[in-house]
Amino acid sequence: MKRVAVDIGGTFTDCFMVWNEHTIQSKALTTHHNLALGFREALQAGCTKLDLDMQDVLSQVDSVRYATTLGTNALIQRKGPKVALLITAGYESSVPLSRGRGYGEGLDFRAQQDLPGACRPEALVPIPMIQGVRERLDAVGNVLMALDEDHLRETIRNLVDRGAQSFVVSLVNAVANPVHERRVQEILLEEYPEHMLGAMPIVMSHKVAGRKGEYVRTSSAIMDAFLHDVMYHGLSSLELNLRDSSYSKPMLVIHNSGGMAQLNSTDALQTIHSGPVAGVSASEHLAAEADLGNVICTDMGGTSFDIGLVVKGGVKHYDFNPVIERWMVSVPMIHLVTLGAGGGSICRYDRMYNTVQVGPESAGSDPGPASYDRGGLKPTVADADLLLGYLDPANYAGGQIKLKANRAKQAMEDAICDELDCSVAEAALMVKRKVDANMANGIATELRARGYDPTEFTLLAYGGNGPLHGCGIANQLGIDKILVPPFCSVFSAVGAGNMHQLHIHEKSLFMWIYDSNTQQLYRDYKAFNKLVEELEDAGRQDLLRQGMKAKDIRHKLELDMRFGNQLAQTTVVSHKLRLETIDDVMKLIEQFSLDYGNRFGKGSEAPEAGIRINTIRVQSYVELETVDLGNLRAKKTKPAGKPVAKRKCYFVGHKGEVETAVYKHEDLSPGEVVSGPAVIVSATTTYLIEPDWTVEIGEHGAAWFTRGKAAIGGKAGKSSAKSKALPKSKAKA
Repeated sequence: MKRVAVDIGGTFTDCFMVWNEHTIQSKALTTHHNLALGFREALQAGCTKLDLDMQDVLSQVDSVRYATTLGTNALIQRKGPKVALLITAGYESSVPLSRGRGYGEGLDFRAQQDLPGACRPEALVPIPMIQGVRERLDAVGNVLMALDEDHLRETIRNLVDRGAQSFVVSLVNAVANPVHERRVQEILLEEYPEHMLGAMPIVMSHKVAGRKGEYVRTSSAIMDAFLHDVMYHGLSSLELNLRDSSYSKPMLVIHNSGGMAQLNSTDALQTIHSGPVAGVSASEHLAAEADLGNVICTDMGGTSFDIGLVVKGGVKHYDFNPVIERWMVSVPMIHLVTLGAGGGSICRYDRMYNTVQVGPESAGSDPGPASYDRGGLKPTVADADLLLGYLDPANYAGGQIKLKANRAKQAMEDAICDELDCSVAEAALMVKRKVDANMANGIATELRARGYDPTEFTLLAYGGNGPLHGCGIANQLGIDKILVPPFCSVFSAVGAGNMHQLHIHEKSLFMWIYDSNTQQLYRDYKAFNKLVEELEDAGRQDLLRQGMKAKDIRHKLELDMRFGNQLAQTTVVSHKLRLETIDDVMKLIEQFSLDYGNRFGKGSEAPEAGIRINTIRVQSYVELETVDLGNLRAKKTKPAGKPVAKRKCYFVGHKGEVETAVYKHEDLSPGEVVSGPAVIVSATTTYLIEPDWTVEIGEHGAAWFTRGKAAIGGKAGKSSAKSKALPKSKAKA
C-alpha cells in the first residue's frame, strides 16, 4: 500500500503517509492564505523521513485523500458569489425569518439567552436577491398551479441585472415532485446557456437535500451554492498542483457523511467538518479492530475540541439538521459537537463571575499562543500548559517551534494575574481546570442527552493536545479508561487514509411499522422495498461513475425509528435489505425496542404509542484496503525504567510543585508501565500522566491510561484485522 492522507486544521496541517511497510506522520503549520503550501510542507516532511523525493512519491501512491477547512473558512470570511434565490411565491421571507429563531442557531446557550443582544448572521442571500416563482405543488407532488414561465424569465433577467452570479432553486414540496425545479433549470439554461460566458451555476434543492422541511432544505442549497465556486476552484487548483508534481490519479475528498469520493462527485456542502469526521471514522475502525466497545472520540487540536460517539454494534449517530456556522441545514452528517477548547484557545478574565474563561476565540497558527513569540499577546491553553511544566520549550512540535516561557508568563500576568491578584501558577491551574471542565461538560451533556452513561465508555484521546488533557477530562467525568491511539496527533489524517468510498442517500417519510390504533403491523413490503431499491440505485450510480466495479458495491440499510410522536429516536441497523415476511417486521421491532431500552432504560419503551419509521437511509460503499493497526496491547507488562529527567510540575488538586518524572516516548517499549505523576515527551505530542493514573505503552505507539495502579501482566487486545499492508514487526509509529 502506498497512500497519502492530509487533514488541514485551524492551526496545523497533518499528514499520514503509508509507504509499503512504513507509516509516517508529519505536521506543518496551516497556511490559511494558500492551503496547498501547508499541505506540501507537511508532505515534504514525511518524504524526508523516508529519504524519498516528493514527486516520486506522488507518482506512485494509489491515492491522495484530502480533508479541508476551505469551506469553513469561506463561510467565516463570507467569500462567495452573489447568490440569487428562486422560491415559491409567498415563501420569500422564510429564509430571512429562519423560523423565527435564527439568531440563536450556532450560538452557545448563554448567547442564545441574550435576547437584547440577539443578532442574526449576515445573510448569504440579500433580501433583494430573493424572488418568488408562481407555481404550487401539494404535499404529495400534485400540480396545483402550473409554472408561470413568462414571469419566471422576466424574474431571472432582473436578478442577473442585479448582479446574480449563482442561482438556487427551492420550490415547495419539490422533494415529492421535482418537475417544476427541473423546468426552472431548463429555462435558466435557455436564457444563459452553458457554452456562453454568462452561464450561471444552478443548484436545485431536491438534489442537495432529499428530506422535507422547506427552510432547512433551502438553506442547505444556499450554502452549497455559496461555497461552490471557492471549493471547486480551491480543490481543483490543489488537484492541478498535484498533477504538476506527477500525481496522475483522481484526488479523493473526505465527506462529512463518513465516506469519501472523487472531486466530480462531491458537493461543496459535503466537505464541511470533514477533518473531525475522519477522526470519528478512524475511531470506529480502531474500536472494531481492538474490540473497545463504546468509545468517546475526543479530538483536541490547536483550535477546537471535537466530540463524537462510536457505539458498540456499528450504529453511527447522525445529525439530521446540523448547524453549520450559523445556519441549520439538511444533510446527513456524522454527529459532532465542537467546542472552542484547543491549545490555542484564548484565556481571559471574566468580570461578571470573577473567574477565568477559556475560548471560544483562538490564537490560531498566526500569531498563535504568546509563547510562540510571533506577536501573540493573549494567553492561551498552550501557554498555561507550558507554565505548569508539562511542555518542553525546546522540543515542542518536534523542535519546530521554540516556546518562550517569559512571553507566556507576561501574557498570563497582564490578562489574569493582575485582575485576580494571584500567582502565574495559580492562574495557569485555573485555566487548566476550566478548559478540562468545559470539555468534560460537553461530553457529559452529549452522552446523557442520548441516554448513555459516561462510565460505560472508553475515552479515546487524540489530536495534538488530547494526551495532555485526557486525564483531566476523565477525572471530571469519572471515567477510568483512556486510550491514546497510534499516531494520535494526526489521527484524523489516519481516518482519512482508512476511509472507504461511500455515498449516503436517504428518504424522509411517515411510516407506521406498528399502528397502535388498528393494532396492525406494516405489510406493504413492495412499497418499502421499492424505496430501498431507489436509494440503492442512486448510490450504485454514484460509485459506478467513479470507476468502481458493480460486483464490489455493497449496501447497508439504516432506519431512524421512534415510538409514536416522541422526539427521541434510535437508529436501527437492519439485518436485511428487504422486508419479505411478518417475521422481518417483528425482528426490526425487537431490535428497535432492545436498542431503545439499552439507551433510555428498561421499561421506557412505549409500544402502545405505535412505532414508526422517520427516515430510510442506505449507505452504498466499496471497501478499500485499510491500514492494519493490529493488537494494541502488549502481551506482557513490566515497570518502566528510569526517567531521563525530572521536573517540577503543578497539578489540579495538589498544592505546590510536584516532582514529576520525564520519559522519552521512543525510549519506552511496548508493555512498560509508567506511574503518575509523569510526562512522556514525543516529537508530535506530550502525554501527561496525572497523580493516581498509570499508563501502559501499547503496540504501534498506543498508550492505555488507567486510574489507579496498573496490573502487571496485561493481556493483548482482540483484533479482527483484515489488511496485511502493515506488518506488525515493521510498523513505525
